[in-house]
Amino acid sequence: MPFPLTGRAAAIALAAALAAGAGASFAVAQSKVGQSKKASEVVASEKQAFSVETVAEGLERPWGVAFLPDGRMLVTEKAGRMRIVLPDGKLSAPVTGLPKVDARGQGGLLDVAVAPDFAQTKLVYFTFAEAGEGGVNGTALGRGRLAGNAPRLDDVEVIWRQTPKYQSTKHFGSRIVFAGDGMMFVTTGERSDREFRVKSQALDETLGKVVRLTRDGSPAAGNPFDAKDGAKPEIWSYGHRNIQGAAVNPADGKLWTVEHGPRGGDELNRPEAGQNYGWPVITYGKEYSGADIGPSQKEGMEQPVHYWVPSIGTSGLAFYTGDAYPAWKGSAFVGGLAIPTLARLELDGTKVTHEERLLEDFGERIRDVRQGPDGMLYLLTDSEEGRLLRLKPEKARS
Repeated sequence: MPFPLTGRAAAIALAAALAAGAGASFAVAQSKVGQSKKASEVVASEKQAFSVETVAEGLERPWGVAFLPDGRMLVTEKAGRMRIVLPDGKLSAPVTGLPKVDARGQGGLLDVAVAPDFAQTKLVYFTFAEAGEGGVNGTALGRGRLAGNAPRLDDVEVIWRQTPKYQSTKHFGSRIVFAGDGMMFVTTGERSDREFRVKSQALDETLGKVVRLTRDGSPAAGNPFDAKDGAKPEIWSYGHRNIQGAAVNPADGKLWTVEHGPRGGDELNRPEAGQNYGWPVITYGKEYSGADIGPSQKEGMEQPVHYWVPSIGTSGLAFYTGDAYPAWKGSAFVGGLAIPTLARLELDGTKVTHEERLLEDFGERIRDVRQGPDGMLYLLTDSEEGRLLRLKPEKARS
């Protein structure tokens, strides 16, 4: 059903009803996953049976995964390491050449993405928390060339930096998305603290923003504020909190994102050029203390496509287009950290018509979700003993 946005009371009531209904529909499907976690354990969800396979393990707080054309994968670890995962699941030694990262708090080595023309350029892009003088830090975007089969990046450079840097260990974002026009979107966080969060509304800083860049890190031509005095020309949209999931939806060719709310109010958005998504002026969440932050709506500020109350802790976003799970084609998948889950969203244009929660009894936080070249879904679990998982389609047992 569609989700009309008519105020916080309606939001809370609707979310509670949705959670109750969804819980009834998939309780049986999840009954044994958390106990077994074996590849042979078949999960019979609403439309698709599957099992969970471990592709690689022994990853320390993995954050992002990207697929190389030869079947290998790149995985980042929060502490500042990048690994090459071989097709048999073996991990390389840490990739050398990366810059030093500030791994305190929510910082570290974050997303990783392979250039669309990787076969020719060998370019790999990554985001990370970069330290500055005096204890300040901020999100930065780097790139380097993968050296053949060796675990090494050459010609590494930082090509974009969030400005300014602040002294905080929270809310760095960040995801990297290549768009169909050849440009690149990078998402950021607003650093969380009250003195910083208001900067997500400021156009002279890049906290709490989606930025649109060329592949060398320069502001892309045609950005909405490139001719506005005092505004950062790379800004695409603003008023965001902490975006940890982003993907282009093949159905419309547009960027979609998921961001963390505070206590409630995680959001799925479809950021449009120059639009204001409201944080911290409007939100469907509250302070962690339970205090109100603001209203849920205000003229001139965009409403989310979908929101979660309570928060699931959104991280990772993928639109499924493959053939491995035919009944899931067109669904969006979102990882959950605060509530360890994989949320499957059915869409009708820009409306979410149904939500199914998968793997709620699995017991592992989902940091990233991607569709692989083989048409299967891959997940990263967020823990000191993190894993790269693959959902294998199965026939439901009668």
